[in-house]
Amino acid sequence: MKNTSTISGHIACFTAYAIFGVNIIVCKDLTSGHLISPITIFTLRSLGAGLMFWILSLFFPSEKVEKKDYLKILAAAFLGYFVTQLTFLVAIPDVTPMHCSIISSMSPIYTMFIAAIVLKEPLSWKKTAGVALSLCGILFLIFNNASGDSGMAESKLSGIFLMFLNSLSFSLYLGIFKPVISKYSVVTFMKWIFLFSALMSLPLSFRELISLKWTGIPSIQMMELGFLIVFATFFSYFLIPYGQKRIRPTLVSMYSYIQPIIATAISIILAMDILNWQKVLAAVMVFAGVFVVSHSRTKV
Repeated sequence: MKNTSTISGHIACFTAYAIFGVNIIVCKDLTSGHLISPITIFTLRSLGAGLMFWILSLFFPSEKVEKKDYLKILAAAFLGYFVTQLTFLVAIPDVTPMHCSIISSMSPIYTMFIAAIVLKEPLSWKKTAGVALSLCGILFLIFNNASGDSGMAESKLSGIFLMFLNSLSFSLYLGIFKPVISKYSVVTFMKWIFLFSALMSLPLSFRELISLKWTGIPSIQMMELGFLIVFATFFSYFLIPYGQKRIRPTLVSMYSYIQPIIATAISIILAMDILNWQKVLAAVMVFAGVFVVSHSRTKV
């Protein structure tokens, strides 16, 4: 039974981060148009996904949240969603996909040390070796896939800084709030996360929300917005807490390595790239690292 639960946790995290891989491309296109500001996109995601979680909660047994945990959930909403998503939305127009992938790939390293300090999760040599192996794989993929014309000059320092903040804040969320995440059902936890997130952002986006000319937004960008709300927010943020309950924080964050691999796969499907031995080798290294971490003994 425990093995089945662990497998389902892996599947949930893989699916969520695969969606996040597509999300990088979608957000880049949506925010580059400058038709809707990042804070308003954030509010729409919070309101849309939050509404879906509250409706979904009507079909589950009622679960009471302890008063002492509301403040923890508020802090989790601020760190794990408000800061994480807003920094990403603001940064993505000003950072190249290569830099975005490199910085995101650092998240497991932050999470591993945070989990070791906060949750007393042992920092074994297997975990360190697994994280290092996956990191080498993803860096190998990125640098072999980058073209000389899309170099580092295309990224602004402000975008790079915000992506570092994005990665660090989500790692802190994974490491610090696992106890409260594990305490409640996914639906109960996420409906409060998105309610608090919407309340945080509404004062900053209310004026634009009421004045936004929806008819002037192209249909393709409306579809992208729908994807962000339904799949990259509601569906993915349902899967991540589900996975967090079943596998360790370090391993959850390691699935961030899936994002650039998904982006590469999309490029190949759309005939924008070709499959070569470098990409195959990088993928093998990434998943080998995940395997090593997942099989590290907690007492080592």
